[in-house]
Parts: sequence; structure tokens; C-alpha cells
Amino acid sequence: MCGIVGFMGKDEVVYDLMIGLTALQHRGQDSAGIVTFKETFHTKKGLGLVNNIFRPKHFSRLKGKIGVGHVRYTTQGGNEVTNVQPISTNYPFGIAMVHNGNVTNFDKLRKSLYDEYHTLPATTSDLELILYHFAAELGQKDLASLQVSDLFDAVVRTQEKVEGAYSTIAVIANHGLLAFCDPNGIRPLILGKKETKKGTVYGFASESTCFDHIGYEVVDDLKAGEIVFIDKNHKVHRQIGYQKETNFCVFEYIYFARDDSIIQDTWVAGTRVKMGRQLAKKVIEKGLKPDMVIDVPSTGYYAASGLAEALGIPYRRGLMKNNHIGRSFISPDKKVRKDIVKRKLNPLKKVVQGKKVAVVDDSIVRGTTSKRIVKMLRDSGAAEVYFISAAPPIKHPCVYGIDMSETTELIAANKTMEGIRKYMKADALIYQELSDLEEIFSGRNLCTACLSGKYPTEGIEEAIELVASERKLSKSC
Repeated sequence: MCGIVGFMGKDEVVYDLMIGLTALQHRGQDSAGIVTFKETFHTKKGLGLVNNIFRPKHFSRLKGKIGVGHVRYTTQGGNEVTNVQPISTNYPFGIAMVHNGNVTNFDKLRKSLYDEYHTLPATTSDLELILYHFAAELGQKDLASLQVSDLFDAVVRTQEKVEGAYSTIAVIANHGLLAFCDPNGIRPLILGKKETKKGTVYGFASESTCFDHIGYEVVDDLKAGEIVFIDKNHKVHRQIGYQKETNFCVFEYIYFARDDSIIQDTWVAGTRVKMGRQLAKKVIEKGLKPDMVIDVPSTGYYAASGLAEALGIPYRRGLMKNNHIGRSFISPDKKVRKDIVKRKLNPLKKVVQGKKVAVVDDSIVRGTTSKRIVKMLRDSGAAEVYFISAAPPIKHPCVYGIDMSETTELIAANKTMEGIRKYMKADALIYQELSDLEEIFSGRNLCTACLSGKYPTEGIEEAIELVASERKLSKSC
């Protein structure tokens, strides 16, 4: 999972790119990068957080009225500078590209690049496979009189070959800004615009909250398989490319997106409140009578507030969060995750002492974070701890860009409900029912593969094996 932005206007876009990436920092903390275009590509990227990579001096260096940016959370390929996006090519002319998602037919695409175009990727980034296939298709057109239809045709042919989840933005040098989504629309991408004295500025971003920070209005979400091109005259061209049944990722609403984002016409915070309200009946069925509801900050807040309202009991802030520590879920190393939890969360002893506490988290993936939280609350004097997950049990690997791609790491795939409760040492354990979650999104086609095992794309076993082999290789290095 990553965050991407792209802007094209009448003024320099570096400011919008940098602020936009900061607003999307929660989507990736491993690396960040920006490419702008003015006569040539201007690039700055590195490992770490946006504010640590970019400095005021880069405002003057990253010249151009068009550009793309990326924050990365590593799920495929190593966390190395060579894999940091954007990635560029000069064939058939300058193209700089970013993407959010995961390509699942990596080996097949790598082979076809060599067999058909005699090209080999220089990195282990799956974006390079998208970029090179698109560039190769574009290279077969009449470049001297390139038409929008040629760009769209090259995208469609790329979409037909590339399997998995991907939302993509690309600067096409001296032509414009291009964006497109995978045929199932698994990953989010939103079109926005801003009116200035010099004219309209257009932008693309992973979440609407990015536009809130820089004064853009949302136009709409890109549909599954949709292609949008902003030409050099700032005219917007749109077309549905290669499209299958929509399967938008439900985990965006459960965990990944920011509370204040609106994605696919759905307010993320409002969805999380509904998840909490649905959980109330499970608490009542188990005969639990908590004194209060607390959340695991910060993605558990709205679900916790919804639960408290439905039960008619107080919501309290029982865990304080250090906002300068990264998200523990997207740290792949178990020891690092435990250390992050210890440094990030601190119980409010005066609040939880002697109380029966219902603690709500957005989900339970590996169980290590949840176990640590239960212990912290007990050590702080909580009389009983009921651990509640706003999401159903995660039993299946995700191959679409979320770091839970190995079944061995998923606690719900390896233990019974009672086994999980005992492992966590909680007095009670409650999960959301999948049917209740589907009721919240009634009428929507969502990807629930990690919960149901129903994958919208093919070649899943090969994709899972590829991730497992990459993990083994990275641990041996």
C-alpha cells in the first residue's frame, strides 16, 4: 500500500506535491519521491519520511508545472533507493510514473518484457513492469502525431497484461498527465481540481484528504479500469479502458484510509462508526457489561465511539498515543512492531484502574500488538479486558498491496477464537461478522479476499509464493 499524487497547472506544482505527500504519509513510511518536468525531469527521492527527505531548497530545484509524487510502504521488492518511486524512462520519450498497489503476475510480465521487447527491469519494483509495458505499447504508435486515442490504447493493452491491484499516475513529457486504474478498481484514485488566477489546476491523489490540505475540490473517483488524461492545453479526456467487475478494497475503510477521507462517495469515519454499532449486539449476546469503551489510537476511535453510543456507556481515552511514532501494522518485523507499540501507546492508569474495559481496534492481523495492549491495560490495573475487532477475522493473505501476504503470519488462520483469546490473555474476544460488514456496504462490490478467501484476480497462488520467496531472500541477506 502506498500513497500517490500528481498535479498539472499553470504554476509550479512542487508545493502541492510536497504537502500532498505529507497528507498521505500514513499510507507509507519507507520512502518518498517526487519528479517534476520542465524541459527535463527533476527528481528527488530517498528512504524515510517526507519531511526528512525534502527541504526548502528542493522547492527551487524541482521545477515544473507538472509532476508526480509517491510515499512507499514496501510489500513487493526490497526497501532500497533503487526501488523508490517515481520511476522514469526515456523510451519512447520521457515518462515518469508512480503507482499504488501490487502486481500479481510479476514473473510472467518480467518474462514477456524480455521475450517481446528484449528489455529487463533494472529494479525489483513491480511499477517498472507497468511502466515498461506501457512504454513499449506506446512506442509502436506514430509518435510524431501522437493522439489521445493512442495513449488510451496503450493503457488498455497494458491493463490487459498486468494483473493485480494498481492505481497509476504518469507524467508524459511535453504531452500531459495520465492516470489509470486496474480493471477491478481495487485501489483508490481521485481526480480533483483548483481554480487559480491563471486557470484550472488538476490533480490526482489516493485520498480526498490530500485535496483538503491544498485547497482542491474533488471531481470524482476513477472507476474500475478508467483512464484519464489531462493534455497540455489542460483539457480533460476520460475513457473506460479494460474493465472487469469492481472490487474495491474493503481494508481501505477498515484501516488504511484516513478518517477524514471520502472514498467512493463514502465517508471513512462514518463507516467506522457503523462498524462499532454493529458490534454492540455481539457484546450484548456474550453478556458482557463493560464500564467503558476505549480505542486503540487512532484508527479504532470511530468504531469505539459507535460501540459506546450503541451500548449507552461512556467512551474514554484509555490509551495515549505518541504521534511521532510510525504505524505498527505496516512494520514488517515482529520485534520492531512490539517496540513501536511499547513506545507509541501509554495507558492512562487513572482511567482504566479497577474498570472492566472494552478496547476496540480496527482489526487483528498478527495478534502481537493486541496481546501487548491487553498486557499494558492489565498492568495498569484494569479489572477485565475485552478485546474487540471492528473487522472480521483475517484468515487469508492479501496480494494486493497490504502487508499480510503470508498465511503463517495471520493469527486467525492458525488459531481458533478461543486460542486467540488465550494467546492475547483477554477476558473476552469479539470479532465483527463478515455478514454484518457486508450489510454496512450493501449494494457495493468490495474485495474481501483477506476475510473471505474470494480473490477477484487470477494467479493468486503464484503471487503468494513470490512474496514468500522475497521474504526469505530479504531475511537471508
